Amino acid sequence: MKQLDTQLMHPAEQIRVVINRIYRSGLTTTSGGNISIRDENGDIWITPGGVDKGSLTTKDIVCVKADGTIEGIHKPSSEFPFHKAIYEIRPQASAIIHAHPPALVSFSITKQIPNTNIIPQAKNVCGTIGFAPYDVPGSVDLGKKIASEFRKHPDYKAVIMENHGVVLCGNDLMDAYQRFETLEFCARTLINAKILGEPVYLTDRQIDQHEEAIPHNFPVFMNPAYPSDERAIRSQIVGIVRRACDQGLMISSYGTVSVRWRGNDFLITPPGVPRWDIEPHNIVQVKGGMIEAGKLPSRSVALHQAIYQSNPEINSIILTQSPHLMGFCTSGVKFNVRTIPESWILLKDVPVVDFGTQYENIQQIVESLKSVPAILLANDSVIVTGDALLQTFDRLEVAEFSAKSLVMSRSLGVVSPISDEEVEDLRVAFKVQ
Repeated sequence: MKQLDTQLMHPAEQIRVVINRIYRSGLTTTSGGNISIRDENGDIWITPGGVDKGSLTTKDIVCVKADGTIEGIHKPSSEFPFHKAIYEIRPQASAIIHAHPPALVSFSITKQIPNTNIIPQAKNVCGTIGFAPYDVPGSVDLGKKIASEFRKHPDYKAVIMENHGVVLCGNDLMDAYQRFETLEFCARTLINAKILGEPVYLTDRQIDQHEEAIPHNFPVFMNPAYPSDERAIRSQIVGIVRRACDQGLMISSYGTVSVRWRGNDFLITPPGVPRWDIEPHNIVQVKGGMIEAGKLPSRSVALHQAIYQSNPEINSIILTQSPHLMGFCTSGVKFNVRTIPESWILLKDVPVVDFGTQYENIQQIVESLKSVPAILLANDSVIVTGDALLQTFDRLEVAEFSAKSLVMSRSLGVVSPISDEEVEDLRVAFKVQ
């Protein structure tokens, strides 16, 4: 899928791409949800009512002109009234997403708002969240209630709709989409943490310190070379990032992949580019501790560099958030891979380190990765390493599958891990160091 360029892509094409992405991710149904974009001239482009969300084309998208006339082969979504009402309240907004993603619907039917202080970027991306009382879907009264909620707080860009779902607005469609995906991910993380135990939240100060720790000033080098082996790595990284997004192991607003190139030089993903849309030219080359001019590397670039310098057997790193692993990262409950032999063989015992360690004590992580291939960072992410990128990705998949099995087992009974003696048998049989 090509990078979504909102400056060049027609509104109908933007909507088609994003609704397809939402549907493929399991965040809406064939008949549920709607997306709109308000053009500079006041026209509103919106998904049609009663048309399969899994097979929409640009021809299906409807345009409601500023004067109220409708252009298109379908009727606009029945929930156009609340889209129009939100635009009247938020003149700076140019895109709206409404859908019924499972985790956020769970919050809507229990009259709760997700606490976004569970992970740093959730608060920053989603902002303050409102809650609109129930009314008949598609009704003018529902539009009034949603608009009233947006009117309450000038910073509201997301509102939970009682017994319905969620509606979000943005400066453009990608801004709204990242907020939508991040908020649903936050809700899933909270639900998984509650199944395991109780969520552990970050303070506002911890989140502020996390943002302050982002490095900004990097030494740069000019005239980078892009030989064939370097370009091959770029394509490999892009392929794995998109695969991770497809499998729910990475979301638009978070996820870093790096691969060692030559010596301690490596290539790494950038911040600020939606992970679904990363292209080879976005990847950043890090050479001799310097960054290729004109680009910005992941905020975790110093951590990746330290890992490569101290661990010559590590040739690739994935730092990401996947929903079930994040349940363990945010609940303080031990992620016990000794429940599944294959998981322990690939991952060994996965430790957890305190929030902020990746900035305040990088060496602790570097040293830990000399004996284990994966680490959980509390309220932040999981770090997985390997000799090759495919091996690293496999370990990430195994870790998330194992975490999902452990979360699901909570409803069945007490987990029975393998014994220390059985672990030693595995260590010998599979030559695990």
